[in-house]
Amino acid sequence: MKITFLGAAETVTGSKYLLEAGSKKILVDCGLFQGKKELRLQNWTGLPFSASSIDSVVLTHAHIDHSGYLPKLVKDGFRGNIYCSEATRDLCNILLPDTGHIQQEDAESANRHHYSKHSPALPLYTEFEARKCLKFFKPVSLYTLHKISNEFSFSLHPVGHIPGACSVRIVDRNKISILFSGDIGRLYNPVMKPPGKIQAADFLVVESTYGNRAHDKDDPVEDIGRIVRETVHRGGTVVIPSFAVGRAQAILYYLYVLKKKRKISADIPIYLDSPMAISVTSLLSKHMNDHRLSIEECESVSNIAIYTNTPEESKAINRNNMPKIIISASGMATGGRILHHLKHYLGDKRNTILLPGFQAHGTRGDRLMRGEKEIKIHGQMWPVHAQISQLDNMSAHADFNEILTWLEDMPSSPSKVFITHGEYESAHAMKDKILEKFGWNTCVPGYLYSETL
Repeated sequence: MKITFLGAAETVTGSKYLLEAGSKKILVDCGLFQGKKELRLQNWTGLPFSASSIDSVVLTHAHIDHSGYLPKLVKDGFRGNIYCSEATRDLCNILLPDTGHIQQEDAESANRHHYSKHSPALPLYTEFEARKCLKFFKPVSLYTLHKISNEFSFSLHPVGHIPGACSVRIVDRNKISILFSGDIGRLYNPVMKPPGKIQAADFLVVESTYGNRAHDKDDPVEDIGRIVRETVHRGGTVVIPSFAVGRAQAILYYLYVLKKKRKISADIPIYLDSPMAISVTSLLSKHMNDHRLSIEECESVSNIAIYTNTPEESKAINRNNMPKIIISASGMATGGRILHHLKHYLGDKRNTILLPGFQAHGTRGDRLMRGEKEIKIHGQMWPVHAQISQLDNMSAHADFNEILTWLEDMPSSPSKVFITHGEYESAHAMKDKILEKFGWNTCVPGYLYSETL
């Protein structure tokens, strides 16, 4: 069995791992590169093999940096099964068409306002092309060994993080096994359940998003409440760039708690301005086994916000000058409706832009977090006068301590550990921590690194 790292190699985006055995090829994850321009350009470079040569894809979870390249893969000729959990399938049914729609909108806007170097600017794939790929999804049961071919079998094991998120254990015909952690959830999360017990494997591929950082132990409810109260006192608006899956639902839960405890005004309007996040929130009650909320809490969280589905409803939010809370995608301000809100609110010192979690290097969220005084949006520079706040205690990713705790239960030492899905410093810090604690053979693979297992 041979592995090749096609993404998430010294970066947190574009997760793609190619496994080859005999004449068979499978991908574990098939994500979009996001963030820095040189990374985004890799989406257009294509894969170093024909898409039609891939027999199957196995997904750890639905986040776009793990699933968002699938429509392009199908567009280029892939016709195999896409295996995943049921919740991952349901989320991809929402996320992938929305991603195609956003790419179309961004391309149309670039052509209309002439801020692209390409004429015409084109989407990587359209909403229609994203919907075409959904017919190849094949959800499977958890914990069970599923046979893909004579060369490969796999099983899925929950890891918290978001609904449906799993680690993937692959076994080849020689009984060599490799475990892909996917994105590991928090041990203590008020919404999501903790990751399940790690499975035994000969080789391990583990994420390192927070490989060099420990999460702030402060209660995010208290931090959010304080930020909202201070902003409202100034007469301002709180704008929250949020991932549509996981993060948006957690923020709604915290705001529900704050209003219930009367720590923020019950009258302050909350807008969930992301059709994708709205659809995802409605799935909470369908996948009760993936989170801690009761049916009653699911309903209360779902009803805490005003939903804006149409562009007209979204624009109307900004015509209201009263204090309010706006939650909108994308989470790192790389695209979507959040950009229109940032243009409207960045220039006023009364407002707060609240960044709830990790911001990949080179994204607008990262540049705001680093204190840049001007941000480029839609081809123009916009001054930053609003307050910029970041919460380090809202991430759905385990920090390095939680990853080490998860690894402690591995039944036997793996022959080798590959550290992925982390920026250079985070990945190498995670490597050092695993080596120090367990003495395991570790490696931080670069892009296109291959090894026979």
